[in-house]
Amino acid sequence: MDDTLALLRAGRLAGTQRLDLSCGLTAFPPEIFDLADSLEVLNLSGNALAELPDDLPRLHRLRMIFCSDNVFTRLPEVLGRCEALEMVGFKSNRIAEVPAAALPPRLRWLILTDNRIETLPAALGACTRLQKLMLAGNRLHDLPEAMAACRALELVRLSANALDALPDWLLALPRLAWLAFAGNPFGEAAERSASDAQAAPRIDWHALSLGGKLGEGASGVIHRGMLDGTHPVAIKLFKGAVTSDGWPHSEMAACIAAGSHPDLIPLVGRIVGHPQGTEGLVMTLVDPAFRNLAGPPSLASCTRDVYADGAQWSPAVALRIARGIAGAMAHLHANGVAHNDLYAHNILWHAQGEALLGDFGAAALLGGLSDAQAGAVQRLEVRAFGCLLEELLARCDAPVPSAAALQALVDACLQPNVPSRPDFAAIGAALHALTDTP
Repeated sequence: MDDTLALLRAGRLAGTQRLDLSCGLTAFPPEIFDLADSLEVLNLSGNALAELPDDLPRLHRLRMIFCSDNVFTRLPEVLGRCEALEMVGFKSNRIAEVPAAALPPRLRWLILTDNRIETLPAALGACTRLQKLMLAGNRLHDLPEAMAACRALELVRLSANALDALPDWLLALPRLAWLAFAGNPFGEAAERSASDAQAAPRIDWHALSLGGKLGEGASGVIHRGMLDGTHPVAIKLFKGAVTSDGWPHSEMAACIAAGSHPDLIPLVGRIVGHPQGTEGLVMTLVDPAFRNLAGPPSLASCTRDVYADGAQWSPAVALRIARGIAGAMAHLHANGVAHNDLYAHNILWHAQGEALLGDFGAAALLGGLSDAQAGAVQRLEVRAFGCLLEELLARCDAPVPSAAALQALVDACLQPNVPSRPDFAAIGAALHALTDTP
């Protein structure tokens, strides 16, 4: 028996605010209700649960519940009666139905990745506090138009569904900055065409030797390696399953289509001949002096990155990072690629201000969209850049030259009217005009 469950049943967890139980549960342990006056986060992921008790609202302080990797076929309606509940996570279940009654009144973050959902209730439009919506890996054909009222939405993941189009109202949401949509029928032709046209060098698996793990993301694992026994490289091997961002093959297509730019991690080639058929990419090994600009959002920050305590840099470094990333984004958009995850945690930076934008897990090709929709997607990414620039400037260790003009640029990027935002070419020109460094 899980040690935590034993402690719970022995009454030794009084006052607990977060409870994690993953021990093959087939029923909800009633002893959890003994924590009703303190419990705020309940994680029951990795069990065999198919239902929750009707009296779950007795956990009156519960703000977050995670039930991923269970066997639910229906989002439990009892969740809608939990008045303090803000975050609901039911990833990788068997959910085919999302009843309107299952939506809590204070819902801010809903995770239903990797399920069997074909439709969503119009009542989702009443969730006006909703900021983060994770729906990748389902069977959605459309979204309810009532969701146009969800004007607080900032991050939406719709990759790997059955969408024939993106709704125009979605692209007009005033705060939306991170939208993933690859791997849907409306983009399949563009992905196939791009794959046929891509001329990335093919690298035989047997020419590679695998070293230690450098990192791991939702879509794959990155290893240190050698090419032909002489060239140090980074090797990304894709996991092959749908992730919170979508399909790995969509990421690969976008990464190859991105082409070369000084502020993108250079691609060496595409792996062929893996004995298990695993897909992968070979990239230039990044100098270890580069490090992540920030950490990913936390449960508390929801959509905004978390910076290390004391993180700061000079105004010159901040502006050099901003110029580099703006240039990389302008390059991607010119190549018909949307990054869709423009965050500080996906940027590697050097103390001198050099920056590299990575992680194409949420990236998509724009070829399946109309010109108007492609332009709107690009302006959504401008809002993400506005958040980044705001964060960079807030952590400068000295007064920032041209602070008023830079704040005006931030405001232009963040303005709620999507079509009125500048594009990245204009942003780059403005940043160069505000500094002496070419």
